[in-house]
Amino acid sequence: MADGGAAAVLAERAPERARPPSRGFLSTSLRRFFRDRLSLAALVVFALIVSVTVLAPLIAEYGLGTTPEELLRTPQGRIATLQPPGPGYPLGTDDLGRDTLTRLLYAGRVSLTIGFLVAAIALAIGTPLGLIAGYYGGRADDLVNAVVQLIVNVPLLFIMIVLSVLFQPTVVVLALLFGLFSWPSTTRQVRGMVLSVRNRDYVDAARVLGASDARILARHVMPNVVSIVTVIAGFDVASAILGESVLSFLGFGVPVPLSSWGNMLSGSQDTFRSAPWLVYPPGLMIFLTVLCVFLLADGLRDAFDPRGRA
Repeated sequence: MADGGAAAVLAERAPERARPPSRGFLSTSLRRFFRDRLSLAALVVFALIVSVTVLAPLIAEYGLGTTPEELLRTPQGRIATLQPPGPGYPLGTDDLGRDTLTRLLYAGRVSLTIGFLVAAIALAIGTPLGLIAGYYGGRADDLVNAVVQLIVNVPLLFIMIVLSVLFQPTVVVLALLFGLFSWPSTTRQVRGMVLSVRNRDYVDAARVLGASDARILARHVMPNVVSIVTVIAGFDVASAILGESVLSFLGFGVPVPLSSWGNMLSGSQDTFRSAPWLVYPPGLMIFLTVLCVFLLADGLRDAFDPRGRA
């Protein structure tokens, strides 16, 4: 009995074992994301595409020894127009004698800049409006929906073509125009998610405990919205790249001599049979970039979804 009593006393005096700290929302989400091999592969490919486009001036100067506007020449001294891929021309040359690989790297800077800017503008406008409309409802919801309906009913492609005819838009102006017409879909998606969350028990409990609206939105609503926002951001980036490509293919996009993947495709349509090497590189870059963005958005949605937490 004495031994048992002594053991009990020692057990009471022994310090409690420290519990391992619980993982936060961000760390748990990233842990789930890095388990997804397909999303990781998409991240690696997308990071490689972004890296080579960002470093395009260095690669062109020190690796290729040329510029996007420089006219290359053959060993015989003639301008190397429509040269197939080979020594000195990794992806061939275009109809003016410019190196296709160099132009492809610089074009990626333009296309990706437009994609990221459009996504940033759409999220910056659409996410707050969706939160306000879904959480407060009433007149705020009616006002936001009225503005959304007004923007949605404007024919974007027609407006972009008209504006491109009236003046030559820069890359930033083109991204701004795309972004100002792309946020309504973000607002609708965020609003729908907030409507499904705002009356749940834990949100009501936070209100009863005196939490402010800002705290409820930040701590209890946003974690449920992040998953859908990542998907929307991915779609905005991909849609902007494809939209710019369509406009450039029609001749109303990025003004020449500035290169984008879209106007490279547009410029190669007349030489498709005689110089197919001008068509495939920009088309392949658009395909790979859009595919990686979609896979990344899907992986981030699964990782940030609180309902799928393991």
